[in-house]
Amino acid sequence: MNEQLRHNKILHHLKNAGQASIQDLVETFAVSPATARRDINKLDKQGRLQKVRNGAIYNDLDATKTKNTTEEVCELQAGVGTINSLTVPLLHAPADAIHNAEEKERIAKVAAALCQNGDSIIINCGTTAFMMGAQLMGRDIQVITNYLPLANHLIVAKHERVVIMGGQYYAGSSSTMTPFEGDAQFYMANYMFTSGAGLTEQGLTKIDPVTIMTEQKMMKQASKLVALIDSSKLGIRSGFSFCPATNIDILITGQEADPDIVRVLEQQGIEVLLV
Repeated sequence: MNEQLRHNKILHHLKNAGQASIQDLVETFAVSPATARRDINKLDKQGRLQKVRNGAIYNDLDATKTKNTTEEVCELQAGVGTINSLTVPLLHAPADAIHNAEEKERIAKVAAALCQNGDSIIINCGTTAFMMGAQLMGRDIQVITNYLPLANHLIVAKHERVVIMGGQYYAGSSSTMTPFEGDAQFYMANYMFTSGAGLTEQGLTKIDPVTIMTEQKMMKQASKLVALIDSSKLGIRSGFSFCPATNIDILITGQEADPDIVRVLEQQGIEVLLV
């Protein structure tokens, strides 16, 4: 487990438990006492937890940061089209897009933690994608996206490595899309992060056929496909087939996920991260 992923899991553990000792972290995350202390020191300096004698307690400041990020996305979906004083295309997402906002935020944090400095990643459109992109600002990571709200957000935040994929603008998804080969073949990525309308043992589904054609071309350019699916969409078949389940390398979903569905997906070789 890389350091950033472990840090996110430690914060999630503290949020649930309220506090944790060094020994708790050693046993829970299978790390040495020295590593546990180093993690606490780093997170304390970032203001994401409060260091105490022989352990740490949960810091509500981190919760406030999460709440603000979630509210920013929700405001966009409600029709407030500004981020950091820049007007951006609105997210005309389904009405339930704000549903499970806290779970989506957890998913976004773990997805961002998968990325290492120097990586090149593809992020598709959606609420969770926006939240994930917000976690990457300022890091040495190239973000390739066709999702204009995310691209604008990163540009305003002066994220230096942003690549916007070309194509026709679709107001319904605030993204650029093309059914043609275009220049997708020139992009290379460590990961592609995508979401969908549903995920079953048969595969991942999406609603819009043009979205599917565009993202299938992008998928070919990534070493690993990561599905960001909140637990309410597991076991759901909706729309059109995007890819078989066996094409998915990693699934990040909530702890609320149906364990039977999770087990079936793991049997197909998918690494499932429950957050």
